[in-house]
Amino acid sequence: MRSLILCFFSIVLLAQSAHVSPAQALPSTTGETLSGKPIVLADAVRGHDAVLVAGFSREGGNGTGAWIKAIHADSAFANLSVYSIAMLADAPGFIRGMIKSGMKKGVSTADKDRFIVLTADEQAWKRFFGVTTDNDPYVALLDAQGEVRWHGHGSASQLETQLKDALH
Repeated sequence: MRSLILCFFSIVLLAQSAHVSPAQALPSTTGETLSGKPIVLADAVRGHDAVLVAGFSREGGNGTGAWIKAIHADSAFANLSVYSIAMLADAPGFIRGMIKSGMKKGVSTADKDRFIVLTADEQAWKRFFGVTTDNDPYVALLDAQGEVRWHGHGSASQLETQLKDALH
């Protein structure tokens, strides 16, 4: 029984270590905004508090929209730079354009400069966010020095309060 308990705690500690570490550096991958501009997110957020909301699959990407709406609707987040990230590295190159076109239709003109499409370094981004399932949206709150102050994954309705608490 004791060895079973020790095994359980070892698994819990291992799972916790897979999450975003405060020392984890934001990957410096060049992406493209939905407005067509190249961007390195690590450079864009430097010097600003920011929230990053990422999707690593169609399902995860669908969940990022609810996060963005919740963040924009709450005045507590008004002073933050908010970026959406869509990872398309696994999508075949010939359909990436169609995927981007579909995303553009669902994003307001004002938000297109803060919606980043990435097609490289997927594993580095998954490590940064501590991805355990591609089907969830992932969220990270960064301070002006680029340190992770909070991270989580799942629905905005369940986790928005935790993100708001991390602002203080």
